[in-house]
Amino acid sequence: MTASRTTHLAALLLILSGAGLAGCASKPAPGDTSASMPTPTVGGAATTAPLESTRPTYAGPWEDPSSPLYERTIYFDYDNAEIKPQYLTLIRTHARYLGSQPGTRVTLEGHTDERGTREYNLALGDQRAEAVRRFMLAEGVPAKQLATLSYGEERPADPGHSEASWRLNRRVIIQY
Repeated sequence: MTASRTTHLAALLLILSGAGLAGCASKPAPGDTSASMPTPTVGGAATTAPLESTRPTYAGPWEDPSSPLYERTIYFDYDNAEIKPQYLTLIRTHARYLGSQPGTRVTLEGHTDERGTREYNLALGDQRAEAVRRFMLAEGVPAKQLATLSYGEERPADPGHSEASWRLNRRVIIQY
């Protein structure tokens, strides 16, 4: 390749690259909505889109600490699915609320402490949830508003290995 031919080739490449860069700086065609739009202004100041609310939404009275529905845990004795008398008022309160709110459903989650086999604890958690369900049915709650679920020992309220921890883990939670 001669020096003259190399110079012409370099000049041609320079012209083509300049034309390519000029092509990138083109203005959008009229009516082209894909181009970026100017920021709307109000009174001369730029505005921004409102932020999404990060506040939690109110789901129901069971989230209000002053509501009698706030307490939703029924505790049980060791290896037992019998509802203690001190929790009957609590369950009746939830039953009355559910009776007045036919569109509301709850899941009764049965739990146990860690003692016993996994299968035994799943069955015991189910018996506890079913005991609360039967009581609510007797109080007039339609069956379609109640579901039961047993976690057995899988979701302890307290991961400790003492009687105090186990006492907290033997429970049914009324989940709205």
